[in-house]
Amino acid sequence: MREILGALLFAMVILVSVSLHEAGHMVTAKAFGMKVTRFFVGFGPTLFSFRRGETEYGVKGIPLGGFVKIVGMTAQDDDVEPGDERRAMWRFPVWKRTVVMSAGSAVHFMLAIAATWIVAMTPWGLPNPQVPQDVTKWPAMVKVTDCVVATPELRECQPGDPASPAATAGLREGDRIVAINGATVATFQELLQRTRDIKPGPAAIVYERDGQRQQATVDLAAVQRAPLGDPDGATVTTSAMGVGLIPPAPLKIQHGPVEAVGATGNFMVMLGERTFAAIKKFPEKIPALWASLTGAERDIDTPISVVGASRLGGEFVDKGIWEGFVQLFIGLNFFVGVFNLLPLLPLDGGHIAISWYERVRSWLAARFGRRDPGRVNYLKLMPLTYGVILVFGAFTLLTVAADIVNPIRLFP
Repeated sequence: MREILGALLFAMVILVSVSLHEAGHMVTAKAFGMKVTRFFVGFGPTLFSFRRGETEYGVKGIPLGGFVKIVGMTAQDDDVEPGDERRAMWRFPVWKRTVVMSAGSAVHFMLAIAATWIVAMTPWGLPNPQVPQDVTKWPAMVKVTDCVVATPELRECQPGDPASPAATAGLREGDRIVAINGATVATFQELLQRTRDIKPGPAAIVYERDGQRQQATVDLAAVQRAPLGDPDGATVTTSAMGVGLIPPAPLKIQHGPVEAVGATGNFMVMLGERTFAAIKKFPEKIPALWASLTGAERDIDTPISVVGASRLGGEFVDKGIWEGFVQLFIGLNFFVGVFNLLPLLPLDGGHIAISWYERVRSWLAARFGRRDPGRVNYLKLMPLTYGVILVFGAFTLLTVAADIVNPIRLFP
């Protein structure tokens, strides 16, 4: 029940975010003097509405977003009443239209930034920039286990398991291993690989403790393991010293109100890099999404829909992990803000791109003494627009289907 309520709560949060997106368009349009006739939350049949001035506000029956109607968005729109010609959106300077069209994404960015700034000041904190996000780049700073498990499965120590060779040799938690059998070790990943390249038996270890280098001989244990990077591969006999990985510094840092500003900026940059990387990988994730509908294991890196995001939000609530709930909210808002600015119709970014194309085209015409070519005919762009809608619609249906049939699960 908690998971269902959590999913509904996250869906409501998404609906509020989208409504604020549309409110961003409306507020900026009204501020510039454009005519806004309708602002609705949801789609479908109207549940209720009221009018304030020239704008009708209301709620519709299908809570899957919202919309705002700005008169005369394009020169081809026929919704401009007599006397309102000068208030048609397409007649306003390009910078004003850009502000209005980008205001929706700006709202998503502001929500993500505000939530991140608040999180930075809580005990949850933000990622420590001194610690690489890629775990494979962490130095070989180790924690010493009590035993080694000779079999491939992941489990706790049990009676009869051999003692950890590292513990027997005197290594302690926090020691940083820098060499094994004379080969330099820079990361924990290298330590694992070099250990597996050595036959079970004595190995010379150089490690750092309290800034001092020391040496020890570790009697490597024989274990059964799958190849590194291929956990499903066939197991082979290899070596282990009984150590685990610990971060080189605290993974999260709590900040004061002023420090949180800079930390929030750094986090936004990192989030931007991840978002653009994820968008570029969309095409290659489609086969994995399709395979998940036919019974294949769902890849945790595949895209999710609003349905999937809500289910993940429900899981976080069910486990009491509110930090994950908030981080999901931040990531989703940032992603939607970026995605909506892509220069494709019918996205806001497409309208912005066309506005600036018109401006540049008119400037070039004046520069070369030619007649102003005027506004772009949106009717000629409709086939391209429908194509984008078809592709995005198909992708959305695919992600929704995958989220229903084979959803991503963060917890067993």
